[in-house]
Amino acid sequence: MSPVTRPLARRGLAAGAVVALGAVIAAPAYAAVVGTPITLSADDAALALTPIGSYETGVFDESAAEIVAYHPKSKLLYSVDANAGAVNVLKVSDARAPRLKDTLTVAGIVDAQGETIPQGSEANSVAVREDGLVVVAVESATKTDDGWLAFFDTKGRALGAVRVGAQPDMVALAPDGGTAVTANEGEPNDAYDVDPEGSISVVTLPATIAAPAQSAVATADFHAFEDGNLPDGVRVFMGIDGIDHPVSRNLEPEYVTIDAASSTAYVSVQEANAIAAVDLATATVTDLLPLGAKDHSVAGNGIDPSNRDDAIAIRQVPVQGFYMPDAIASYTVGGETFLVTANEGDSRDDFGDVEEGVRIKDLGDEDEGLAPLCEGVLTDAQLEDEVLGRLKVSRASGLSEDGTCYEELYSFGARSFSIWTTAGDLVFDSGDDFEQITAAAIPTFFNSTNDESAFDDRSDDKGPEPEGVAIGEVDGATYAFIGLERVGGIMVYDITDPQDATFVTYVNNRDFAADPESPAAGDLGPEGIAFVPAEDSRTKQPMLIVGNEVSGTTTLFDIASVR
Repeated sequence: MSPVTRPLARRGLAAGAVVALGAVIAAPAYAAVVGTPITLSADDAALALTPIGSYETGVFDESAAEIVAYHPKSKLLYSVDANAGAVNVLKVSDARAPRLKDTLTVAGIVDAQGETIPQGSEANSVAVREDGLVVVAVESATKTDDGWLAFFDTKGRALGAVRVGAQPDMVALAPDGGTAVTANEGEPNDAYDVDPEGSISVVTLPATIAAPAQSAVATADFHAFEDGNLPDGVRVFMGIDGIDHPVSRNLEPEYVTIDAASSTAYVSVQEANAIAAVDLATATVTDLLPLGAKDHSVAGNGIDPSNRDDAIAIRQVPVQGFYMPDAIASYTVGGETFLVTANEGDSRDDFGDVEEGVRIKDLGDEDEGLAPLCEGVLTDAQLEDEVLGRLKVSRASGLSEDGTCYEELYSFGARSFSIWTTAGDLVFDSGDDFEQITAAAIPTFFNSTNDESAFDDRSDDKGPEPEGVAIGEVDGATYAFIGLERVGGIMVYDITDPQDATFVTYVNNRDFAADPESPAAGDLGPEGIAFVPAEDSRTKQPMLIVGNEVSGTTTLFDIASVR
């Protein structure tokens, strides 16, 4: 199915349909909540998003606040501090001033096999079951070794751990609470001489607040896709010579969502530009769905491809963009499950001498072993830095059949969010909304990066870089909340009708004039996002919780109906 594209006015950005920079929200001056967050809304926006409180680790650009989870019964907020190899437990009895209650440290826990989690192991993700079983995904200090799931209760007591696959990057709990699922990314080491298999661990959880036995762990692997059985379009193009299971070692699961029936997990396999479907009853990968590419030459799908043109120039270009999603979420409409993805676009880079991303202008560089563009693909004028020359594309995709030249160009990420069927059919894509909206909201810092304030800094490299996504229901409507890793902020869309999602509001709790390393800068680098419904919230209104990996802040947003 082709992506749904819409005229500019349908995005809520027509003249008179937006709120000027900072005109709506004047937030209270609590820690890391800026005085005037950046806000832009559709004229018919049904809700407003307001930052109301934040917890600061005081650690800049060290992933001190990443994945977040909220436990309704205890009203405790869990925020992963990868920098410390721990999970910060925050008390939010006053949502405007969350404070540290406890720290869950994973090192030193003895697992079900009698082995101790070593110092230097990293906490990557956290989830909390309704009864208070806290589950933490732990990456080994030697990241290519198998990792763990560590278990705690809400009083902070360590309950034990079980081994899972290498580099468990994310853990999700089935809605019925009976299963934990980890995406074991299995990245190679920096020297690129060890490359573990990517896998998905399916762990049957006890009914009580306790750690499971090691026998409760089953592993879903990708062995069935070896030996020519890989679906067309799934990107596998690297590998260490002589190793077994070269396909499985190339597939790197990233993020997990589980359907409402607790029967199937859907796992983004980002660098491969695919989604894996996993049957939880058998711990088997039943399908590997290639996502294809977005045509940036189509109206409504444009990008700003250059950081050297001193301009906001979102336009159609002769480039395809791999979706390559990071976070993935799911929801049900009329009994059908839909998948929602944040299309970030990570490539397989910087392993040994391997670097996938290259600038278009460098194609044909014999010293780098790069084939040239095929004749007629681009003009000399298009190869200039201020046009397409600096845009990063994949050296592994788009080659002619004989491998002598590039006949198509594939960039990383779609600069959008998408809605898919569970068969991998595209139902909706936000097109070039994210760049159009941020251009209108923050023209002076359009496509800035997250650790410094600059204009047009990321246009050649994934733009605003959508990374996190959460789904929540407010007043009978279903909304997607998407975090933009680079320029910052949260995009909100009404996705009640999957085929006709509509822009609602954009809020960025960031002060571009402040020193990025100071609390005055606000939130930088949103990563994990969690939605809290009104019935579970301290404020009695829905909330959004965002972990920001660059600023090291965990920020709470109030969600209020405005009509």
